[in-house]
Amino acid sequence: MSAFIKVVQIADASLPTRWGDFRILGFEGHLPPGSPDNKLLEEAVVLVYGDIHTAPPLVRVHSQCLTGDVFHSLRCDCRLQLELALQRITEEGAGIILYEQQEGRGIGLMAKLRAYELQDHGLDTVEANEQLGFKADQRDFELPGAILQQLHIPAVRLITNNPEKVHALEAAGIKVIERISAQVESESTFEKYLQVKREKMGHLTDVLG
Repeated sequence: MSAFIKVVQIADASLPTRWGDFRILGFEGHLPPGSPDNKLLEEAVVLVYGDIHTAPPLVRVHSQCLTGDVFHSLRCDCRLQLELALQRITEEGAGIILYEQQEGRGIGLMAKLRAYELQDHGLDTVEANEQLGFKADQRDFELPGAILQQLHIPAVRLITNNPEKVHALEAAGIKVIERISAQVESESTFEKYLQVKREKMGHLTDVLG
């Protein structure tokens, strides 16, 4: 059962990209009074490609990463994972990108930049978040499940290395019939980042030699 009392679609427009022509949908998830952090609502953008109802579609739940997605940072693999998902979806002819505003694993942009500074002085991503008073990962993934329910998607093939995303969708009643790896080729600049995700956060990736 989702914590959201109402999920509202507020926009639906065309979005041509270099991978293909998507629909871009805007959603608001309204939370009940007294929710954690006093959030009144959470927002997400959804990209839809092709016929998503004939068969369980490919789905990527992607958290906003300004530094990676926009500025092509190589501190992380976020942009590479997003591009992998866009390519897989258009190659297969159908799929969904759920893009959540959960910058820095949910700690926000300014805190994320402060965490970068701590990482420059030797801390890893988990240690930096914790030193700033956050959990290793502040995110929840309830809104994607609620949106998929609203889109009448009962089952998906999920592109992820994060088992928490699988658990969250299944808790929302969305069957994950297949987990597809989101692993990308490692760069020396984010090898430690990937190691921490494997060893401290349980992400399902292999060491690529």
